Amino acid sequence: MSFNVDQYGYADRTGDGQANDPKPEASRDAVLTIIAETAPDILALQEMGHEEVFQQFQEALEAKGLSYPFAELLMQEGSDAHLAVLSRYPITSVYQRLDDIYTMGDAQLPVKRGFLELDISISPHYSFRLINAQLKSKEYHPAGHTEMRRSEARLLNNHVRRALSRDRRLNLLVVGDLNDHVGSAPLRTLMGNRQQYLIDLRPADEYGESWTFFDADSDSYVRYDYLLASAHMQPEFIEDGSHVIRHPLNKLASARRPLFAVFRARDIDPGTTPLLPAHELEDD
Repeated sequence: MSFNVDQYGYADRTGDGQANDPKPEASRDAVLTIIAETAPDILALQEMGHEEVFQQFQEALEAKGLSYPFAELLMQEGSDAHLAVLSRYPITSVYQRLDDIYTMGDAQLPVKRGFLELDISISPHYSFRLINAQLKSKEYHPAGHTEMRRSEARLLNNHVRRALSRDRRLNLLVVGDLNDHVGSAPLRTLMGNRQQYLIDLRPADEYGESWTFFDADSDSYVRYDYLLASAHMQPEFIEDGSHVIRHPLNKLASARRPLFAVFRARDIDPGTTPLLPAHELEDD
């Protein structure tokens, strides 16, 4: 399950210039209820709060009967909205990508949220790599938010290409809030303009609708949240069991609808080359 929990931490919600207002209790409980009723084995979160909030979030899920023994939180300096992953399966390797930088004119800018990359072991002979990401929002920036988002997508694509070049059979899943439509320059850059590195799994709700966000400015329903798989992992995707979650509490919980996907893991032959840990995938 991938879910932008919409400023789950502290933010300026009153307009007084102070980012010290918690997400309203009713909204927090709506988020927790949707997750608890879905009960995913692995949960990727965008816009999570800091360590204390994340700990409270886990405790609140446990109170609803959902416990995750493995957890990872990535916090980028200068951001109040972080990336996190919770898992029932062991997280065997982690690389917190916080150092990616791109150039805009004379300025060097960091990736706003960073990228959270990790390996999850489903069985002794099967692991997959998960990258959780949230690209630059459409909020105005003098440098140009679209070009900033495209630059972040290029850096994320670098990590994808590097991993797949080392193992073309890698089970790789990129999830998260990419803040643009599938035909946009950032998405084309990430998935590959000339060579397709990632396949859009595109789950839909029971009405066949795949949108995840209602854009009030354009009065349109758009898809900004994605599940993108490598060619080797795509055949494991079970479309019939996967969907965009349509829930009565969606609007109260978040501006985004969460995505839920089911995969049927195919065991790797124990005699094949093992998965190279994510923490060993630093730049050569």
